[in-house]
Amino acid sequence: MARILSEMDIGILKMVAPECEGYLCSGSGVNYRSILPPLANHYSKDADDFLRRIKLLSICELKYLVRLIFSGEESLGCVPFEYITLFVENVSERLGEDIAAKVKKSYEDSECPA
Repeated sequence: MARILSEMDIGILKMVAPECEGYLCSGSGVNYRSILPPLANHYSKDADDFLRRIKLLSICELKYLVRLIFSGEESLGCVPFEYITLFVENVSERLGEDIAAKVKKSYEDSECPA
């Protein structure tokens, strides 16, 4: 389910990717509709950098992202497997194994649009 980024979404994106100056995906030519795919695919240098950026999120911000994942509003389909694995591990450490398992299942159920 695509969404228009809210002020909170933009604030989170700017915090984890301060170099972000616009919200247009260079690959698809459409505006960002999620936070994690552009963070993984456009701003993070590698998986370790992605994890470093994810660790900047407060518990409230991480819970917010997880709620969006569960509602289907935050896309995971285009996030590389290695990155999602680190994200899920971080969710497990900070929010618990049950929530992390549900995030992992959401990723497994998603697919990147063609």
